[in-house]
Formats: sequence, structure tokens, C-alpha cells
Amino acid sequence: MKFRTPLGKVRGLGAAHTGTDVFWIQRLTSIASIPLTFFLVGSSLYLIGADYEVARAYISSVFVAPALVLVVIIFLWHMCIGMEEIIVDYVHSPTVKFASLIFNIMFTVFLGLTGVYAILKISFGT
Repeated sequence: MKFRTPLGKVRGLGAAHTGTDVFWIQRLTSIASIPLTFFLVGSSLYLIGADYEVARAYISSVFVAPALVLVVIIFLWHMCIGMEEIIVDYVHSPTVKFASLIFNIMFTVFLGLTGVYAILKISFGT
């Protein structure tokens, strides 16, 4: 059975005409998270038992600091999209759904700014 209109087949759009962009961003952030997770675990293992100056020097590296910022951004972006999908699918009250979506974005931005600020502060020193 074919339920799509000829115009829908040509454009390749679903019923709401959107959604595939979020689907692909979710998949790309999950794929990008794989090597970033290995980097994060490796960095954590490397810094076990290190004092503050060694950790600060490591984080201040020209390769490590941008990678850590990328970890924060990619992980939080992935989290925000996932939580948005959960809220849209399982919260039925329009008011609670709207408030939850706004809080999700604000919380993600807050965590992102805090994480990037912490990395930059450690990286550049005080």
C-alpha cells in the first residue's frame, strides 16, 4: 500500500515536512561521541594521581583544550536533542511540554557555558 502523495515522494518529506534533520544530527553526534569518549577516558586515566599543575598543563595543551570543549558541546547537544524527543513524545500537557522544552534548552546552555568556561579558565589560568 502506498500512502504517500506523488509530491511527497518527489520531495522525500514526511507528514510534518521536517524531522530528518534532527534525526541525522542525533546520529552524527552519537558517532562523534565514540572517539570523544575514548579521548575522555584516556585523559582521565592519564591524570589519575596527577597533581593540579600536571593536570592544568595537560588541559592547557593546544590539542587537549579544544578537544575537551568539543566533548562538552557534542555531548550536551546530543543530550538536548534526546531529551527534546522524550519530552515531545511523553509529555502530553501543552503547558508542561512547552515549559519542559524551554527548561531543557536553558539547562543545556547553562551546562555548556559552565563547562566551556571551566575548561578555558583552567587552560588560560587565573
